Amino acid sequence: MTSVADALVQIGRGTDEILLEQDLADKLKRGKPLRIKAGFDPTAPDLHLGHTVLINKLRVFQDLGHEVMFLIGDFTGMIGDPTGKSATRPPLTRDDVIENAKTYEQQIFKILDPEKTLVMFNSSWMGEMNSADLIQLAARHTVARMLERDDFSKRYKSGQSISIHEFLYPLIQGYDSVAMKADVELGGTDQKFNLLVGRELQKQYGQEPQVVITMPILEGLDGVQKMSKSLGNYIGIADPADDMFGKIMSISDELMWRYFELLSFRPVAQIEGFQQQISEGKNPRDIKFLLAEEIIERFHDRDAAENAREAFIARFQKGAMPEDIEQKTVSANEGQIGI
Repeated sequence: MTSVADALVQIGRGTDEILLEQDLADKLKRGKPLRIKAGFDPTAPDLHLGHTVLINKLRVFQDLGHEVMFLIGDFTGMIGDPTGKSATRPPLTRDDVIENAKTYEQQIFKILDPEKTLVMFNSSWMGEMNSADLIQLAARHTVARMLERDDFSKRYKSGQSISIHEFLYPLIQGYDSVAMKADVELGGTDQKFNLLVGRELQKQYGQEPQVVITMPILEGLDGVQKMSKSLGNYIGIADPADDMFGKIMSISDELMWRYFELLSFRPVAQIEGFQQQISEGKNPRDIKFLLAEEIIERFHDRDAAENAREAFIARFQKGAMPEDIEQKTVSANEGQIGI
C-alpha cells in the first residue's frame, strides 16, 4: 500500500499548485478512496497531448486507488467559457456537444481504466434546475468576486462587453463539484478561478471543500505557445503513429524534458538518469526516441511504436525514400528553363 508521503510525491509531480496540500494529506490519511473530478468542455472532436497532461494525472489517482469522475461539460459547453481570452468564446450547439462528447469517451480510455472511471454529464443535474434554482445559485456569489477573475477584470477595465451569462459559467462549474461531492478537482492553470469557486460553493452547501490541483499548460511543438489545433503546433492522440513520431522528434532537446515531466509515466529517477547520460555525451536523439516510443505505444501499441521508429530512422538517418511519396511531372513552358 502506498504511503501518504509517497502518494503526495506522485500526485505532486508536474503540478503547478495544490490548494491546499495539507488538506490533501488529511484526506489521504483517512485511507478511503477519494472522488477525483476533472471537467472537459467538448469544444472539439479530437484531443491532443496538451489535454492528456490532466488525464495522465487522473490515471495517477486511479493507480493510487481513487475514483475518477470524468465530467463532460455538455451543459457548460453551450455557454462558452472565455477563460484566457479577451472576448467571449462562441457557445456550442447541442449537436456539436453531443457529437464531440462521443469521441471524448472513446479517446480517454487510451489512458484511463474504464473500470475505474465514472463518465458524467453536467446536464444531468443542470437540466433539472429551474429558473428559481439558478437565481438562488447566482445569489451565492457577488459581481465583485467575479471581477477578480483576470480576464473579466481586464475586459471590464478596457470597456469590453461581458455578457451576464458568462458569470454563470464559473458558478455552474463550481456547482458541479457540489453535485458530484468532489474531494479533489483538477484543472489547467487557466481554470484556477473556476476551481476555487467550486471550493467556496461546497463550503456554502455544507460540504468539505475540495482540494484544487492546477496543471501546467503544455507548450506546443514550437516550444513557445500552448499546444493548440488552431495554432497547428499540436500532436493529436488520434494521429497516425508515424506522424506522432516525427512530430515528437521535431521538438527541441530542451522541450523534451518538459514533455518527459508532463507526459511520461517513467519514474523521475529514470528521467534524471537520462539527463545524466546526455551530460556524459549520449546523443539526445536516442533519449527522444524513448519518449516518442512511450507515447505512441500508449495511443497505438508496441508494434506501431517500433515500426514508427524504424521508419523514421530509414527516412532521416539512412536516406531511404518513403514508399508513399507523391510523384509529379513538371513541364517547362516555352522560353523557360526546365528543372
